[in-house]
Formats: sequence, structure tokens, C-alpha cells
Amino acid sequence: MSDGSERFADGQTALVVVVPEAEPVVGGLRSDLDVAAAYGVPAHVTVLFPFLPVAALDAAVLDALRDVVGAHPAFDATFAGCGRFPGVLYLVPGPGPAWRALLAAVAARFPGAPPYGGAFDDVVPHLTVADGQEPEVLDEAEAAVAPRLPVRTTVREVSLLVFDGERWRRRAAFPLAPDAGAEGT
Repeated sequence: MSDGSERFADGQTALVVVVPEAEPVVGGLRSDLDVAAAYGVPAHVTVLFPFLPVAALDAAVLDALRDVVGAHPAFDATFAGCGRFPGVLYLVPGPGPAWRALLAAVAARFPGAPPYGGAFDDVVPHLTVADGQEPEVLDEAEAAVAPRLPVRTTVREVSLLVFDGERWRRRAAFPLAPDAGAEGT
């Protein structure tokens, strides 16, 4: 059986919105059912993966990330239900338009790094709970998670994660614009 490390390459990067509020609800399941968790990936919504190789992260790229992410206002988000892809259980983030606008803007700014390598025509924002699992396992995981929803957070930044060959580590964070409508701002 594979340990999943072949999914990631040394120097690979990702842009994510970390959702620490989801950890009490999905952390235990993710540690058992999502190999990415074992490599240090926290509960998150992917903004762009794979992003540029770490060697390409120069000052111009970081400035462009600051600009594109900073053009979007912070927003309150709620994960009120579960969704599925084949072999995957995820939490559905709302509001959908705010998530999609952020993901689309970042992808448009970096066309050389298409989301998921261009594998999907429609990129669906999601917070993975279980990946690569049989339907029965997904059913059990959903039964455990659903009663503990909703999870609420305020999206204030996008994190840049880098895989060092052993673990994913946060390298930088890019703030969204303050929004008077978001809680705590």
C-alpha cells in the first residue's frame, strides 16, 4: 500500500485558505482518511494547486499574489453540508460566489499554473475530509461529520504552503482586504 508521498514533489507549492475552526470537526477523520494530513496539510480550501515551483517564487510573484488576494474583501464563510467527488468526502463552503471569485482571480493571474494541473473543467471549492476511500467509508465519515456542522470562519488570508520533501510548511500569507461586514474586523 502506498503512503501517499508520491503525490507531492519536493519544492511543490500550494495556495490554500486554512480553516482551523474545522479541525475539531474533521481533524481526526482527516488524519485517518486523507493522506495529505499526514504530511502537515491542515484543514483547508484549496485556492490553487499545484502552484509554481518554489524556485519560481521571486519577489514579483509574491507581489502579484499580494495584489490579487488583497483585491478581494475578507468574508464570512460557513461549511453547512457535505459533498462528494468519486472517492472523496468534503465540506461545502459558502458563500459559493465569494469562494469562486477568489479562486478564479488567482488562477487567472497565474495561467501557467492551472488548478489541479488543468484536470477539471470546473474547479469546485471544497474542504477535503476523506480522499481515496470506498463509498462505505465515506458514508461512515459523513455520518460522523454531518451532525457537527455548521463550521463557521472568517476568510482573512491565503497561505502559501511548500512541500520540503517530507512535510508541507507555511511559507507566507497574503491578506484579503479588510471588510467591515466580516466578523471581528
